[in-house]
Amino acid sequence: MPILGSIIKSAIELRSRIPFDSLKPKANQAQQKTLKKILRKASITAFGEHYKFQEILKEKEIIKTFQEKVPVSDYNSIFKKWWYRSINGEPFVCWPGRVKYFALSSGTSEASSKYIPVTDDMMKAIKKTSIRQIFSLAQYDFPKEFFEKGILMIGGSTHLQYNGTYYEGDLSGITAGNIPFWFQHFYKPGKRISKEREWSTKLEEIIKNAPNWDIGVICGVPAWIQILLGKIIERYQLKNIHELWPNFSIYVHGGVSFTPYQKGFEKLLDHPITFIETYLASEGFIAYQSRPNTSSMSLELDTGLFYEFVPFNNENFDPDNNIKQSANALSINEVEEGKEYALLISSCAGTWRYLIGDTVKFTSKERSEIVITGRTKHFLSLCGEHLSQENMNRAIHMLEEEFNIEVREFSVAGIKYDSMFAHKWYIGTDNQIDANLVKTKIDEYLKILNDDYRVERIAAIKEIFAEIVPTEVFYSWMKQKGKEGAQNKFPRVLKNEKLTDWENFLTEYKKSQT
Repeated sequence: MPILGSIIKSAIELRSRIPFDSLKPKANQAQQKTLKKILRKASITAFGEHYKFQEILKEKEIIKTFQEKVPVSDYNSIFKKWWYRSINGEPFVCWPGRVKYFALSSGTSEASSKYIPVTDDMMKAIKKTSIRQIFSLAQYDFPKEFFEKGILMIGGSTHLQYNGTYYEGDLSGITAGNIPFWFQHFYKPGKRISKEREWSTKLEEIIKNAPNWDIGVICGVPAWIQILLGKIIERYQLKNIHELWPNFSIYVHGGVSFTPYQKGFEKLLDHPITFIETYLASEGFIAYQSRPNTSSMSLELDTGLFYEFVPFNNENFDPDNNIKQSANALSINEVEEGKEYALLISSCAGTWRYLIGDTVKFTSKERSEIVITGRTKHFLSLCGEHLSQENMNRAIHMLEEEFNIEVREFSVAGIKYDSMFAHKWYIGTDNQIDANLVKTKIDEYLKILNDDYRVERIAAIKEIFAEIVPTEVFYSWMKQKGKEGAQNKFPRVLKNEKLTDWENFLTEYKKSQT
């Protein structure tokens, strides 16, 4: 038995004797303490001096004062005024010291990638949460031998781009390049392969080395993991991935809803495994699924992240889903279960009241547990239909179940139609199904799932269109955009230039098939 595996197993077993809930801090107290801590540390920065953090710290109602004094920001506003200075090498802008890393977001909602600062304090916070997640495995019933198996992590290249004053790359590549020494024993595909920047080359190297590994855990974005496992099965003429990796027991996923991928994923397995969701964004390790028999994730409350929750409605967001400066932001003790909120984050990386772009719902206020419901920009409301990503995912799942098909990718666009509006769906499946049937069924499902949609189908949404697209076309488009592999996701809602670009790509694809 490997020594490190024995140590980790023993630590987890020791941790299992302590009730999990007893280790979790009280939400409001933990958040107030976190806010005070990050305000105090950032008070000597240009941002902290500009917004008088020292004075805010003296106030009795510190959260309220913080919200009054510091404006809400999105990426464009905070980057143009503050973060660009850090990129130019200036220290003490929004956080003490010089920012060494910038994480490149996947860029699903914008034309280009965003540059999100990753500080040393944020790296420590991510490591702390990662260790907590490992210890949470005590809640699951895994055999002792499981803790000796390899962990396959598929992410961005650890060979980061140096730009004079900072390194840039995917957050997955930044964190993988800074893993603790004791974890390297378990970490696959290893340092050499992880440095590879070209996705197709990395994929081939992993496939080639797959028989040499005994994998227990796989981590990565569902679309790319599904492609990888499918290619391994094909290469070695397997019935399923468990023929090669019999100890594969956990799949850790995040960044995108797993629902559209689950049906196809399970076809690659011989027996059921445990699916664990994480919420590791470029802005920090926000939450993870800490216990079995739930789809909810537990918020990290004391690792340098302060959260605010903005009701996702017309009062707080304009028709293009941009947040209003007058938006009503709630602290964690003010939220209600079942309501949809856009998430604001202030952090030990120098994000301040920053709109991260995700929407969440509390499933348990007592446990501080949430589910991700979608993206603020992947929310379709041309005329008041308020179609959320959660609605879309559910409708696609219902389509899969009713007709026994697999939809690996999809997207929807809102378009003008005569003097009114229409929705156009792009359905990524390799199964045979009639497009008219698909549009009819999706329309039926959404009328059940969303009352606003049902009303607007009578009033303003005059037509629904559906186009069946081979799955590979979605990934080819992403490859063309330099968004192949790693943490990249296809946008669930297509708007403006991206919609035009996608339509042009489809036109060229159809021409190539004739």
